[in-house]
Amino acid sequence: MHALVKISQFAGKTFAVWVLLFAFLAFQFPEAFKPLLGYIPYLLGIVMFGMGITLTFHDFSEVARHPKSVLVGVVGQFVIMPAIAFALAKGFALPTELAVGVILVGSCPGGTSSNVMTYLARGNTALSVACTTISTLLAPVLTPVVFYVLASQWIDINAMAMFVSVLKMVLFPIFLGLVVRTLLKQKATQLSQAMPLVSVIAIVLILAAVVAVSKDKLIQLDAFWLIFGVVVLHNGLGYLVGFLAAKLFHLSTFDSKAVAIEVGMQNSGLGAALAAAHLNPVAAIPSAVFSFWHNVSGPILATFFATMKEKKHDS
Repeated sequence: MHALVKISQFAGKTFAVWVLLFAFLAFQFPEAFKPLLGYIPYLLGIVMFGMGITLTFHDFSEVARHPKSVLVGVVGQFVIMPAIAFALAKGFALPTELAVGVILVGSCPGGTSSNVMTYLARGNTALSVACTTISTLLAPVLTPVVFYVLASQWIDINAMAMFVSVLKMVLFPIFLGLVVRTLLKQKATQLSQAMPLVSVIAIVLILAAVVAVSKDKLIQLDAFWLIFGVVVLHNGLGYLVGFLAAKLFHLSTFDSKAVAIEVGMQNSGLGAALAAAHLNPVAAIPSAVFSFWHNVSGPILATFFATMKEKKHDS
């Protein structure tokens, strides 16, 4: 078990490398990865189950202890990132499939890797976990609603069908993970230590499937570099505006680091899964690129934040 934990930790730390490797393999051998497209909801379900099995009631205590900080983080997640995505889609006059893909990933809840980045940044990790958990639990309602409001001018959207999909792919697996943790207790705790490895495998396969079915579109390098630039801006502005919003509401630097990282990092696996299920697979490209990029930018930002003076009680 100890060896498995070590492998799991290594996989988590080198996630961006595996994304690049499998994206390359999927681009070179698309036929080998295309069949995975139909399994994307199940792969995402495995990731969400892994999140559920790591949760405890203590994770929700931060909501009661610091409701203002959690509220700023969660509202920022569903307001700042979608608004930036909409502005970028309009400002760069993105093609329909890419515009809705950018808005979709912007409408998703925070990604679990934000918790690790907040820890490395010497920010409020408990706040980060609380924000990720609450935004994920709210995702079945807020992700379809926000996406519908912002993207319906480009395409017809069945928000109810998307709501049901998020319930199946997110809320049900998380609930199942919580049940398993409650029933198995110590064994579940041991199992949770290996979940980062399982999550990395699942997300890498999701992104490989997206690359495989989108190869023809990706060959148009102008379109690729355009969407890469948009994703970098989306992610970076999310960090910046998230941090400024936290400061605007007089949160400490300790909490502001957590909010900034939480807002800037997305559950891009969910974005890719929803795009594959309800939109053109090309709309999943922004989520695939985002998944790679925020695992590059996150450690860079965390390193910078870690050098900032620690102020748990500043205002």
